[in-house]
Amino acid sequence: MTKQYLSRTLLGIGWILSGSAYAESSESIITETHRFTEVRNEIYLVQTTAPVFNSNSLVIVNDNDVVLVDSHVTPAKARDLIKAIKAITPKPVTALINSHHHWDHAHGNQEFRDIPIIGHEFTYMKLATAPLDEPTYTDGLKGNAATLARVQERIAAATDPEEKKELETYLELFSEHVKDFDEIVPLPPTITFSERMTLYRGGREIQIIFLGRAHTGGDVVVYFPQDKVVFTGDMAFSGPSYLGDGYVDEWPDTLENLKTLDFDIFVPGHGSPVTDLSRIGLVQEFYRDLWAKAAVMHADGVDAMTAAETIDLTNHTEIPIRNVGTSPVTIKRIYHRLENPD
Repeated sequence: MTKQYLSRTLLGIGWILSGSAYAESSESIITETHRFTEVRNEIYLVQTTAPVFNSNSLVIVNDNDVVLVDSHVTPAKARDLIKAIKAITPKPVTALINSHHHWDHAHGNQEFRDIPIIGHEFTYMKLATAPLDEPTYTDGLKGNAATLARVQERIAAATDPEEKKELETYLELFSEHVKDFDEIVPLPPTITFSERMTLYRGGREIQIIFLGRAHTGGDVVVYFPQDKVVFTGDMAFSGPSYLGDGYVDEWPDTLENLKTLDFDIFVPGHGSPVTDLSRIGLVQEFYRDLWAKAAVMHADGVDAMTAAETIDLTNHTEIPIRNVGTSPVTIKRIYHRLENPD
């Protein structure tokens, strides 16, 4: 049993982590805490190496500085990231961009309070207004507790000494991860915008664009027109994203706006870069179908739990759904949007 296997089976995270194989850069720079994979022209996908919950960051090494996208899950993980960046460049980090407000992408912000933090106006509002009461965050805390309980149960039931030792090692690692949440003091962006902003760093142009509501009300993409690369955060994966805060009715149009940009690779907020851009269209079809079927259930007075158990999305054979589309959280969110079309 490997640590990678442990993290997958015990964490039970329902993200779509990959789609098309990515082989543009076959080599990664691995530090004590992070893996840096060059996407193109010193734009690095950065992931934690510890087998606990990971959210992607993007490190952009420019002529004279570094721009960072997303600050990780906790302040401790952000500090690890700051240290790891020094292993690839001595250049200073001069700006942080928040792709959206969710805790797994923005709760390392407090470690960057001395530099500009850039985000959408909606992201500011969410991070400035009771962010630790957000359902996505409280559900994350519940998930931590559930994982600890599962590991402890596995340890108690283990008969193989090697397996038990590995589980105990993982329990210690994950327990430390859970403790990291105690020091979180959410920090909102210090610079906001509503539609777009452009940074110029030496010879590089970095466009930060709001394309419409999707995963949240304030998702932004970070677009590199010269490199034909876009960081999409949790707005675009190779399959469906978490929909509990989503605008499923508007999401397909937002993805259509994404497709107007000139790029041939996108980096999602979790998992590997995606080069098969046809995945975007497949996800659009999925969201439209999900919305339509849920709307029928809502009109017929079917409660959200029953609808989640009843809606059939098996016609979408080309994307791994992993219960994201038909979870009660998703259907409750769609029902809320139907009843509150703000």
